[in-house]
Amino acid sequence: MRRRAWQSLNGEWEFGAGPEPVFDRTILVPFCPESELSGVGERVGDVVWYRRSFEAPDGPRLMLHFGAVDYRATVWVDDIELARHEGGHSPFSAEITGALVSRRNVVTVRAEDPLADKTVPRGKQFWTESPEGIFYVATTGIWQSVWLEPVPAAHIRGLRLRPELAGGAVDFALEADGEVELTALIDGQVVGAWSGTGGKGRLQLDRAVPWHPESPRLYDLEARLLDRDGRVADRVESYFGLRTIEARDGRLWLNGEPFVERLVLDQGYWADGLLTAPSDDALRRDIELAQALGFNGARKHQKAEDPRWLYWADRLGFLVWAEMPSFHEFTAEAARRLTSEWTELVQRDRDHPSVVAWVVANESFGLDGIEPEVRAEFTANLYDVTRRLDATRPIVSNDGWQHSRSDLCTIHDYSPPQDMAPRYRTVDRALDGTANGHPAFDPGFAYEGQPILVSEFGGLRVAGTGGWGWLEVRDEAEFLASYGALVDALMEPGPVEGFCYTQLTDVQQEQNGLLNAWREPKLDPDLLRPLTQSAKRR
Repeated sequence: MRRRAWQSLNGEWEFGAGPEPVFDRTILVPFCPESELSGVGERVGDVVWYRRSFEAPDGPRLMLHFGAVDYRATVWVDDIELARHEGGHSPFSAEITGALVSRRNVVTVRAEDPLADKTVPRGKQFWTESPEGIFYVATTGIWQSVWLEPVPAAHIRGLRLRPELAGGAVDFALEADGEVELTALIDGQVVGAWSGTGGKGRLQLDRAVPWHPESPRLYDLEARLLDRDGRVADRVESYFGLRTIEARDGRLWLNGEPFVERLVLDQGYWADGLLTAPSDDALRRDIELAQALGFNGARKHQKAEDPRWLYWADRLGFLVWAEMPSFHEFTAEAARRLTSEWTELVQRDRDHPSVVAWVVANESFGLDGIEPEVRAEFTANLYDVTRRLDATRPIVSNDGWQHSRSDLCTIHDYSPPQDMAPRYRTVDRALDGTANGHPAFDPGFAYEGQPILVSEFGGLRVAGTGGWGWLEVRDEAEFLASYGALVDALMEPGPVEGFCYTQLTDVQQEQNGLLNAWREPKLDPDLLRPLTQSAKRR
């Protein structure tokens, strides 16, 4: 849905905090006030205010877009309320045409993020002022980009793509009124075209080129809405990749071939920007560094990342497990909030070829103190909601701990190598609960031959280097030996079909990353890469 005309509203805004509007300082959007890059560098309260003026670009209609505002947002343009949104990780938009009074206008945003409310989906954001353990500094307010987009009076309102590798085609659903033309290209060459009225259709391709981490080939797509005279009234650009991902016969299959996923846990925190990357180059660089370490993907842990990161994952051939940030106290309202926000996120991200799994819950966050039957009902319902939104990817119902309905069986295990090696020789040993003290499945559900992946393990750090980690070693030599032994323990003959190592970077007090918080490797990637890519023995 990319148009060539748009205007960024990132930059300096007036800013303040309190129950009533106050603008006594400035902030650099899209960085949250708690971050150094915002220019504020501290938490200022549960309610914050933003204001800035803008010149309305030419166009019969004008849309205002927010990538993410944590947690509840209200938006006014020239004192007219135009939008309310709940959900700290999902995007929202509003048409603001009717509120514009002149070429120069003012947008005001109120954001409320109750720090102590554990029923709000918050992922790894801690609910007190000082972070501790596995939780980090909270994020308040705007933390992704804000922009304006002029659109024609009649315009393309939505575009959903469903590529089909076997048929060499892409099914689409296009929201528009009138005649539409679609053109698909690869390497600059037209390989498919379609025309008709807006709605659903199928675009057949002359060439079916698969998307794969080793060859991330993408098709460009252009959609054009025509007016009554046959002239182009609106034009949007997109792209897609042809690939399949399946979980069957105890294995993962990518494009019909067995595939071992070698993922790294990526929590998406920056030392100076917190949840917000300092630049687009930083998002790309994170993926390139992970690939240099030998990983073919990442589990984006307890965070819905900026879509630009997914764009680079698509372009660079990097697999992604997309995960819903959890609440930490279960109530009926918490369940409603999370389900609503997760629905928006799946709709946002389901057209990305890099996304190969959905994770709806993690380690029973917010669910550990309730009856197992209630937990299972909640996670199974989330599985069903996700399956209705997208039936093309595996879904994990509760990563690492008690699963309900689930396409993958995942285990979290921070044991040392000597304990890991014998545990993963058989299914029975892998699922006996000794890895983390929790059963693999909740009551009413059982293992049914799903692929088994150890989706958290490792967490190595050199002793005496600050912070904490899951496993300590004496020096770099022991680090390399232990890292290699951990991966080998999973790649020996047995049921494990993939892994996710903890973790890519240090995050605040948790300093067990392969990179430090400033993305500097702690060990030579050329030494780690062959260990990460240790072959699966059968």
